Amino acid sequence: MNKTIIININGIVFHIEEDAYEILKNYMTNIKRHFSNSDDSLEITTDIENRIAEMFSEILIRDNKQVIVDLDVQSVIEQMGTVEEFDAVYEDSDNAYTYNTGARRLFRDPDDHLVSGVCAGIANYFNIQPIWIRLAFALSFFFAGSGLLLYIILWIVIPKPASRADRMAMKGEKLNLQGFKNNLQEELSSVKSHLNNLNEEARPLAYKMRDFIGDLFHHLALFFTGACKIFIKILGGMFLLAFFGIAISLIVLLVSFIGFGAEHYNHMFPFTIIASEHVNRIYIASFLTGFIPVLCIILLLISAIFNTRSISKSTGATLLVIWLCALVAFLYYAGKASANFRESASFTQTINIKPTANNVYYLKRNDVKYLTHDDSLQLDIKGHFHNVTLINDDEDNDMEPRNVSISIERSDISQPVLVESFTAKGHNYEEALMNARDTRYIFTQQDSALTFDERLRRIESDTWHAEEVHLTLKLPLNAKVVVDQDLDIDGISVYDCKETNKIDKATSATFVITNDGPQCKVDTVVIVKTQAQIDSARKATNLKTIARLQAQVDSARKADSVNKK
Repeated sequence: MNKTIIININGIVFHIEEDAYEILKNYMTNIKRHFSNSDDSLEITTDIENRIAEMFSEILIRDNKQVIVDLDVQSVIEQMGTVEEFDAVYEDSDNAYTYNTGARRLFRDPDDHLVSGVCAGIANYFNIQPIWIRLAFALSFFFAGSGLLLYIILWIVIPKPASRADRMAMKGEKLNLQGFKNNLQEELSSVKSHLNNLNEEARPLAYKMRDFIGDLFHHLALFFTGACKIFIKILGGMFLLAFFGIAISLIVLLVSFIGFGAEHYNHMFPFTIIASEHVNRIYIASFLTGFIPVLCIILLLISAIFNTRSISKSTGATLLVIWLCALVAFLYYAGKASANFRESASFTQTINIKPTANNVYYLKRNDVKYLTHDDSLQLDIKGHFHNVTLINDDEDNDMEPRNVSISIERSDISQPVLVESFTAKGHNYEEALMNARDTRYIFTQQDSALTFDERLRRIESDTWHAEEVHLTLKLPLNAKVVVDQDLDIDGISVYDCKETNKIDKATSATFVITNDGPQCKVDTVVIVKTQAQIDSARKATNLKTIARLQAQVDSARKADSVNKK
């Protein structure tokens, strides 16, 4: 049977055997002696006693007993470590303490907090930086305020560390002598650093303001510098995408023109200017002239955005030589194409117009589609479209200049005529005259209807030589022309004539040939009165009304005088 005594460790009562008490008493005496020279010896020994009390409570609950025996005290000492063992370890490590991490406990960190220390406590528990937890809560605020509600709940649930042991457990430091000693030294080091900063904090306000403004502008400069770099990179990325698109478009155009140019593009302007034997060379030369600068810009943008290596001198020199050769080839063939427009020639022919009985002519635009002999055979016009008129709604040739102009003049003779003037260009005068002769224009007359084609016709296999045709319709004095609104004639506005006659919904307008040329025939004259004329008419009406009323009054008075007699 062993003697049992009652001890009180920081407010907690334990039953302990006498032998076990002696061991514990000697252990605590050594600890107090060891930390007696420390500035915070009372606090650290109190924390160690609290930790020993917690460990005793855990042992009693675990073993379901009421008395602490010497084996229990030995177990606690082994976990906490003796002073001798601590000094030996500390000296062997040259006063450099190495953390022995233990089990972490969740507390709110009162030393690193913006509001309540919840985020810093969670960061300590998971051993990560508090900034990430704070960022997660900040982002969660945008989800219907769920982050704010969660933060308030954690603020209520998670406790603050009540002792040094709690703060050590919060950071995962082992609760032994080494841990308490190191925690104390860190705290003292923090206090010493704070004291060293007091001199800085005690400086005059003017110096503080100067340093604050300097730091502010320094950080603003860093911010704007970084922001400008990011903006420039974004802008460079946009330009990079744009030039990538240009490069891809140039490649697609080159493949399209070389692969399908003869079939799909040679009849379109400006491809009709290029001679067929030089077309592929011009396409390749123009492609390289435009593609190489775009490629160089792309490489420079990639180098600037991603900080990669720029174009080497050998590569740059090779691209420059290729570009110069392509430019020279392009200018050479462009010069050969422009040589076909060196000289100009023209000729004129006159077509007699059949006079009409009432001297009225209807001018219309020709909508009939004319086909070549090969196209007629391919479409089998006689078999599939017999007695059918094809409408010219094909806009493929709209890219080539039509170069057709029509004007109306007064004729000096009674015979109406149409004067056709053809003009073309060529390498010399003879070639230009032959190009003009190969040009034809379709004009038809059926009774009083004169039909004009909207474009001239030329040999489709030949290149374009700025062919033009000017038509001059000469009609006798007082002749009338009804011009369709779809037909463009120089010096005549069908729209203005319709507006003058208040016939906006009409599809044509009538003009009369005068000595000064065609003039709009006005069928309805609308007289617009001025304000003075309106006031004068109103005054006259009022005077007439007053005179009539005065006459009625005089007649009534005369009748009354007769009745009285």
